[in-house]
Amino acid sequence: AVQRAIQGEIAGQLHAADKQLDIRVRLPEVDRSSVEDVQRIVLGVVAEDTVSSPRPLLLAAVAQAEPALGPAEIRRIDGRRGLRIRARASAGDLAALAAEVDAVLQEASADIPPGRWIEAEVAGQAEEMGDSLQSLAFTALLSIFLVYVVMASSFESLHHPFLIMFTVPLAAVGVVLACLLTNTPISAMVGIGGIILGGIVVNNAIVLINAVNQKRAAGEDVDPALIDAGSLRVRPILMTTATTVLGLMPMALGLGEGAALRQPLALAVIGGLVVSTALTLVVIPCAYSLVPGRTPRA
Repeated sequence: AVQRAIQGEIAGQLHAADKQLDIRVRLPEVDRSSVEDVQRIVLGVVAEDTVSSPRPLLLAAVAQAEPALGPAEIRRIDGRRGLRIRARASAGDLAALAAEVDAVLQEASADIPPGRWIEAEVAGQAEEMGDSLQSLAFTALLSIFLVYVVMASSFESLHHPFLIMFTVPLAAVGVVLACLLTNTPISAMVGIGGIILGGIVVNNAIVLINAVNQKRAAGEDVDPALIDAGSLRVRPILMTTATTVLGLMPMALGLGEGAALRQPLALAVIGGLVVSTALTLVVIPCAYSLVPGRTPRA
């Protein structure tokens, strides 16, 4: 009776202009706008005996109405009572904010009295970002494997391509440093930049090791071949890196409309490429001297 009086009840439908409008019957606004009005809602009629006339039964006779806070609706998720809280991050790293929210939820769960439980999870963009990063991780591993297979068949060796692939973690160091220096949060665009780096940074090592193999095939020992190949290929390697970095510089500086979305990708590629190039000229020759392998065929 209280629900019908306040929220109303559909008594029929009105057809007008090809539309069906519900006809809802309920108390006028002036009769349900305050607690006192609610107390005067008639639940029904009662008669004390068969002789006396019936009298209305008011809500105040059986219940006490008072204002209190409560949910506007009762939501159920998978058959269980749930509550959805929406929030928008005005600034900051989305992953860090999601971690802070998760920590608060864990603390709240620890304060639940015995016999009761609560299950909470962070959803929305944070959940989508986590799924995207997992997908990007799988894609990165697949791309590294494919690059290794191609180089193994080209060099006809297993450990030389492995030395070349060692430039990938060197590039990862550059990506992390670039994100730290520019205060760029780890995002899907940074992950895409890392995947792109997987196919770029190996070029420098390929050029260097291929030159070393050519020198060894011509009869040189390992150490002289490394020195000659390094002095011969250092200029092309640096020029290739410089042109790539300069080409990405406008994107890294955030120039143009929508550049904020592409800027993390450019910063990741530039940081990974610069650090990988610098370390490739030092680490790869040292690693090659430790495991030179058999002398390549001329």
